[in-house]
Amino acid sequence: MMVRLLSIFFHYLDQYFTVRTLLPSCKEVGLICFRDLVYKEMKKKVRDAVISLIDREREGEEIDRVLLKNVLDIFVELGMGYYRDDFEEAMLKDTAVYYSRKASVWVSNNSCRDYMLKAEECLKREKDRVSHYLHASSETKLLQKVRHELLSVSSVHATKLLEKMHLGSHPLLRDEKAEDFMDI
Repeated sequence: MMVRLLSIFFHYLDQYFTVRTLLPSCKEVGLICFRDLVYKEMKKKVRDAVISLIDREREGEEIDRVLLKNVLDIFVELGMGYYRDDFEEAMLKDTAVYYSRKASVWVSNNSCRDYMLKAEECLKREKDRVSHYLHASSETKLLQKVRHELLSVSSVHATKLLEKMHLGSHPLLRDEKAEDFMDI
């Protein structure tokens, strides 16, 4: 925020002096100083705090999405490489662990149809997270990670889910509940 204010304040300097002398703009210098003095020291703590907030939101807790958006914009403003390497990679790993735990519980405690409804709801919520505070480039990777953990045939829980689906399909067909079967 301070870099933005200083950048506006020194706009005249940027526009007339730095352009002619081929010096970096005040904003560029500010970002470099921020990166070297603050970011490198705080990135792990900030990343872990952001991931913790995302997990809390996944559990149904209300969080400050605007704050999260502003924090993640810092990663992006420094460069997409910082966002990908310092945040997104860890967030995707945490997502896999989170949904693997959820899938384990859901497979044991829910019918196949209920499990599929929960998985569909999770995909919607993750898409919503991207639209509110994650960078758009994360959407495909995040949804792919969630699908893999909850719905992929190669996931640990797929065998149990397929067994439940096989056992649950006979009563659905017998009771002529084709609509419920099609939903699955």
